[in-house]
Amino acid sequence: MSADPATRVPLGTGVGSLPGTDQAAYDEGVRVVLDELGGHERGLPFLPEVPGRGVTAAMTGRGLAVLAELGADLQPAGWRLTGGGAESSGVDHRRARSLLAQDLDALEERAEGLTGAFKVQVAGPWTLAATVERPRGDKVLADHGARRELAQALAEGVATHVADLRRRLPGVERLVLQVDEPALAAVAGARVPTASGFGRHRAVDRPELAAGLEAVLGAARDAGVEPWVHACAPDVPWGLVRGAGARGLLVDADVLGPADLDELATALEAGEVVGLGVLPSTDPARDPGHEQPTERVLRLLEVVGLDPAEVAGSLVITTGCGLAGASPAWARRALLLARSAAAGLG
Repeated sequence: MSADPATRVPLGTGVGSLPGTDQAAYDEGVRVVLDELGGHERGLPFLPEVPGRGVTAAMTGRGLAVLAELGADLQPAGWRLTGGGAESSGVDHRRARSLLAQDLDALEERAEGLTGAFKVQVAGPWTLAATVERPRGDKVLADHGARRELAQALAEGVATHVADLRRRLPGVERLVLQVDEPALAAVAGARVPTASGFGRHRAVDRPELAAGLEAVLGAARDAGVEPWVHACAPDVPWGLVRGAGARGLLVDADVLGPADLDELATALEAGEVVGLGVLPSTDPARDPGHEQPTERVLRLLEVVGLDPAEVAGSLVITTGCGLAGASPAWARRALLLARSAAAGLG
């Protein structure tokens, strides 16, 4: 259930991914997230992702693990739908689902008694359409019917995934689904390469872009979950994202243009959440401390003419993108700084 904007406070969180290459790194990631963000008023803990464990743990494999009623397998060129139901899944798709269940088991064991808010991430329908192939080749993006079927299967899978999370984390009152759409701007701008690499897929029109997002965000909302969208690319159509039902926007502050700032200001004025990626995703040359990200957020608010005291409860502080390329030490430090910067805004 979405939190009342009047009772919210600024929060610090992570985008989702953490460094590491094995299950021990994932277990450590859960511990770090819960240590730095769980049980803190200004912390928003999340389900870690450790893509360094391989393709079944990376964003696309993780998204396919949530998918309902569609099978997939892994080919030399990448992930491909199999054309049948879930029973037609290849061994790697089954491994991706098994790994997600194993990771949720580890979270459930360590997060016993967790209350407050919690966030989980999933690859969005347009990023999956741009990275997964149809059974007969080329991206799902090339086929209108396949695009619609993929979005519907993801929406159904999200509903099941959310129900599983509620069972595992019964004390969590505010559950957030972060839909990751790093490819959305490329899909909208006809910048996704075809299988040959010599051409580009045609842009998907805006009504269909919105409909695909609406299916997934609506499934989250119907399940009582707060739907956010994260993208760290430039030229994201944030107005379309908001119109599709997103109640939170997570952005990389380094790629924001004037139009982006206007859209974010509109969202804040409407009481919606805006997550600002003002912390580095990889180890910085110099530790910024919590004052620097706080001051950067205040400068952005000054640019758009918003009073920090009026919108602070709608702000989330995070890194520009995920922390998979960071050192373990910086990953932990970044989460701490996100939380302490959020406290500074309060």
